[in-house]
Amino acid sequence: MSIFLNISAAFWSPKIWLPPNITWEDISPNADNKYANYQHLIFPLPMAFVLLGIRYTLERYCFAPFGRFLSIKNSRSKKAVANEILEKAYLSKKTKYKQILGLAKQLDWSERQVERWLRLRRSQDKPSTLTKFCESCWRCFYYASAFCYGVVILWDKPWLWDINHCYYDYPYHPVTNDVWWYYMGSMAFYWALSFSQFFDVKRKDFWQMFIHHIATISLMCFSWVGNLTRIGSLVLLVHDSADIFLEAAKMAKYANCQKVCDCIFAFFTLFWIATRIGVYPFWIIYSTTVQAPKIVPMFPAYYIFNSLLILLLFLHAIWTYLILKIAYRACNAGQMEGDIRSNSSDEVSDTSVNNTPINSNANYVNKSNSKPKNH
Repeated sequence: MSIFLNISAAFWSPKIWLPPNITWEDISPNADNKYANYQHLIFPLPMAFVLLGIRYTLERYCFAPFGRFLSIKNSRSKKAVANEILEKAYLSKKTKYKQILGLAKQLDWSERQVERWLRLRRSQDKPSTLTKFCESCWRCFYYASAFCYGVVILWDKPWLWDINHCYYDYPYHPVTNDVWWYYMGSMAFYWALSFSQFFDVKRKDFWQMFIHHIATISLMCFSWVGNLTRIGSLVLLVHDSADIFLEAAKMAKYANCQKVCDCIFAFFTLFWIATRIGVYPFWIIYSTTVQAPKIVPMFPAYYIFNSLLILLLFLHAIWTYLILKIAYRACNAGQMEGDIRSNSSDEVSDTSVNNTPINSNANYVNKSNSKPKNH
């Protein structure tokens, strides 16, 4: 027990997390000054399950009926005929061409029939369009609500208009009730995403998103403990804004509103670049790396915070490349095609004679409609 306490004391040393000559007692919450309380970091965990409950309630009683009203299908019309031999091959997850040949001989089928059965069987396991529509509805609803709430509560805060106020008099920054709810609600949402990601529609960027959620939670926790809530609230505001249009574009795509989808996606692309590649690095990260050292004495945690901020920027750069790549293809094709972020993951790596994929996953924003060659 003493070893654990020594490690904890060393890890949470004020020499690491606070500016020189500042102790934890100096920023401990009291009746006069409501500084961030590290004990409150436990609240987002139960709040995450509350959000999950709200999500599934809205999906069942609001989003799903709305989707059906828009004629979005809840299931796929075609299903593979039950076949015990092919089912065992499908469950093995990796069906190569030699196995397809063997299955065709065993069942007295053509190779094309076996490939078609495997495609249909994979299609059955994919989430329905209505399921993906409901998921996008929930995220769009949350991001829009969080962004609007953030704008309202930060509108009268001086650091929204002059970012240097994030560092003046640091670390003596009390946390108001509205900022407290903004922080706790945002952390709860990212905790909920981290939990639900394992049983939601699985995307090709699964691990990038998981790293993004964990990095965001870590950044928020450290900024809360270190009383860096002002710059943290600005990071949240910038991140929530573009995601509204991404989810709205996906909703339009699932509802077969192609022109609406194209317009929203075009606006999303511009807004994403402006906020994630423009405002975020040149306003927020610039202030933390260039302006902050001029106002606040440097301390070790400063480098931890900036490392996490730069990690998020690195993820933004990857996603921006993918978005621009798909936007370019969409412009050439004349319309945005397929799922707006990435199709559900498909672990089966079937190949035909010339190593032509039987089934291709989508890219970040669209999925090619080119049909596989059958031999």
